[in-house]
Amino acid sequence: MSNAPLMPMATAVWLVENTTLTFKQIANFCNLHEVEIQGIADGEVAKGIKAYNPIIAGQLSREEIELSSKDENRPLLIKSMDIEISNTEKKIKKYVPLSKRQDKPDSALWLIRQHNMLKDSQIAKLVGITKNSVTSIRNKSYWNYNNLNPKDPVALNLFAQKDLVEALEKAERRIKREKREKEKAKKAKEISNNE
Repeated sequence: MSNAPLMPMATAVWLVENTTLTFKQIANFCNLHEVEIQGIADGEVAKGIKAYNPIIAGQLSREEIELSSKDENRPLLIKSMDIEISNTEKKIKKYVPLSKRQDKPDSALWLIRQHNMLKDSQIAKLVGITKNSVTSIRNKSYWNYNNLNPKDPVALNLFAQKDLVEALEKAERRIKREKREKEKAKKAKEISNNE
């Protein structure tokens, strides 16, 4: 990546108008030719370009400009700006074609039969249908229950295998936590009965 300011020509216009820097210093900082800077000063180049303040933009500091103004051999140094770019992918709801939407209840049925430890809300989130639909499929009261055929949702590309594994791990942690809480409650009840 080059070390030039964001808008070199507009920045050069501002530096010519507002500083006592030499044309060479401005040209080196903006990655422009000295003749272009001379043209800006004469009003022949960059006539319609609005000046861009590099101090407000955070590319230069006043101290940096003052130091370089006092010493014409000192180049202007751009402030390094490290921008952190996160690589976390936002989960985007993808469009499911009409032909595949009929597979959602089938997939919910498959998940209920294969992984009955999953909560209805987890299945609903994975497959992309309402929790009420999952509950009615589990209770066999779904309007079209007799015509449902269990189908693997990963094979149907409704979600990734990774998502299923994460949901199963979460369900296992929940079951262990509930088991510990029941044991604690049982022990507490025994202790209160003995007293």
